[in-house]
Amino acid sequence: MSYNEIKTTIDIGNGRHIEISTGKLAKQADGSVVVKQGDTMLLATVVSAQEPKPGADFLPLSVDYQEKYASTGRIPGGFLRREARLSDYEILISRLVDRALRPLFPEDYHADTQVMISLISADKDIMPDALAGLAASAALAVSDIPFNGPISEVRVAKVDGQLVINPLLSELERATLEFIVAGTAQDIVMVEGESKEISEAEMVEAIEFAHQTIKKQVAAQVELSQLAGKTAKREYSHEPSNPELRDQIFAATYDKVYQVAKTASAKHDRSEQFKQIGAEFVQTLGEELDEDTAFLVKKYYHDVQYDAVRNLILNEGIRLDGRDSRTVRPIWSEVDYLPAAHGSAVFTRGETQSLTSVTLGAKDDEQLIDGAFIHGYNRFLLHYNFPAFSTGEVRPNRGPGRREVGHGNLAMRSLKQVLPTGDENPYTIRVVSDILESNGSSSMATVCAGTLALMDAGIKIKAPVSGIAMGLITDEKTGKYAILSDILGDEDHLGDMDFKVTGTEKGIVACQMDLKINGLKWEVLTQALEQAKEARLHILNEMQKTIAAPRADYKPHAPRIVSFSIDKEYIGAVIGPGGKIIQEMQRETGATIAIEEIDGKGVVQVFADNKSAIDDAVRRIKAIAAKPEVGEVYEGKVKSIMPFGAFVEIIPGKDGLLHISEIDWKRFETMDGIFNVGDIVKVKLLDIDKQGKLKLSRKALIPRPEKNEA
Repeated sequence: MSYNEIKTTIDIGNGRHIEISTGKLAKQADGSVVVKQGDTMLLATVVSAQEPKPGADFLPLSVDYQEKYASTGRIPGGFLRREARLSDYEILISRLVDRALRPLFPEDYHADTQVMISLISADKDIMPDALAGLAASAALAVSDIPFNGPISEVRVAKVDGQLVINPLLSELERATLEFIVAGTAQDIVMVEGESKEISEAEMVEAIEFAHQTIKKQVAAQVELSQLAGKTAKREYSHEPSNPELRDQIFAATYDKVYQVAKTASAKHDRSEQFKQIGAEFVQTLGEELDEDTAFLVKKYYHDVQYDAVRNLILNEGIRLDGRDSRTVRPIWSEVDYLPAAHGSAVFTRGETQSLTSVTLGAKDDEQLIDGAFIHGYNRFLLHYNFPAFSTGEVRPNRGPGRREVGHGNLAMRSLKQVLPTGDENPYTIRVVSDILESNGSSSMATVCAGTLALMDAGIKIKAPVSGIAMGLITDEKTGKYAILSDILGDEDHLGDMDFKVTGTEKGIVACQMDLKINGLKWEVLTQALEQAKEARLHILNEMQKTIAAPRADYKPHAPRIVSFSIDKEYIGAVIGPGGKIIQEMQRETGATIAIEEIDGKGVVQVFADNKSAIDDAVRRIKAIAAKPEVGEVYEGKVKSIMPFGAFVEIIPGKDGLLHISEIDWKRFETMDGIFNVGDIVKVKLLDIDKQGKLKLSRKALIPRPEKNEA
């Protein structure tokens, strides 16, 4: 059996190339490709059903990115020792690809569609996430599935002052900005990333730079589809249509919907009024309301709301809650709301509210990241919860979904940039945001509440961070557009852009942008960023009225950590055989002790919620790790007795010889009856010889007797 493999290559600069091939693997999928850079290889497949499920009025698209542990020569952890549910890291990459692909499928295409991307080989310095979007789009390009692409995704970073596409993992440690940017040959469709307080102009420059490489990768996919003979797409008919019914619905409901939108009512009141208008129209249809008609009524009535709300904003500058385009909803906040937490805050902006807590933990509380590509520990965790009651809904509590993981990650990226590092922050920190109300940008409320809670906990953050969600309404025919600050949930749903920006007074620290239209001009993006800065600074000012700087100290009930270094040669002595010594110290003092070798030193952390436990543990550890010093006086324990003297342990693990001649000024013939094993004796360290043997003296601490004394 033979195969016809087709390849194309992309030059991404600095002697680096990406190869895309098809026709060799997974040939029963509608489309499959292998994307390779260095030793990193991704297999992407796509399959789409020939017909939609009955009644489907949306695109059931699923995107899954999964890393095979064999790709890095590792065996998975856990009881089963096999790949299981997607990790948060894999979910985040799946979301990056999904958000870039989804807007470019035809609106009337409703067939079940599944995109699967597998990391099958990994170069430890070439990050696969920057190639996942390219792989998914290339699989679509060599299929017959309708798709208004191709698209591609790249990572852009500024390393040592220079913009770089798809930098090596080792280079990212020096980066001042890092964004994943997705787009077509003409437009940007998605941006997500973090930065170190950069300017708005610097962000736009990075996105424009990324787009130049995206264009090359899109062209390569077009070439690949032509070489594979896959330029024709399948014909489909997934939606009925009835232009007369559409005109009828618009004539009967548009003006009513427009007036409701103009009344500046609350979210639930407005929703109920919209539902009532739709229900009244349905009643007029009587026996005409069959299954197809009901489907079209729902679709066309959504179009009515879409057009009415957008036209109200574009023509009259009025938003659903009565604001103009730049006004941020009223804000109130409070800190120390939860008396037993180590730090807490409530942040409310309009009808969006976050209750956020901060918990301080020890090194043992670090999160183990056990992925195929990324393996290590994480000392800063942020968890975002979005219960159904926050939007007045009822649904089962099944734990965090992909949306919660993504929103939490954006807030985590934002706050991570301002956390103290090194010895300034010995804690493992967990931030939990529980969304209690939601009507627009609960992730940005999480950033604001998280900042307040960290300052309430006494964490010395470098600067407060605030966040804002921006929206965009455009009319391609007239060229009109409106940029909206602090968007509502409906404005997100009916708008053309959801652009979240977080930052300090100095600059941007994170962003997330999703576009639903083609043709976003760079000047519009620049204007949106400047308007976002204005809103961010306004919110920051409101937050600082509640708490302007981190508290001078941690809460009285917060645990304390003492960190210090010992010589690495004493690490084993502190731990003891099988962990016996350190476990005994923890049991007897009540403190948690962690020790590890860093840069040739033993770094010790002692963690407890009371000072006496810490002091006791520190004293014991320093006694073990102390270096004997000539001339110092020690209270030692007699460990053994020999005919020529006694061996005395002056510090744990360090014995010295107290020779019979150094016990007293008077002469002893034998050691009989002088000491017992276990006796405590005060001695002075006289010398340490070249072999490290200790010479002790008790006589040196006893006054020399007068010569006439017997």
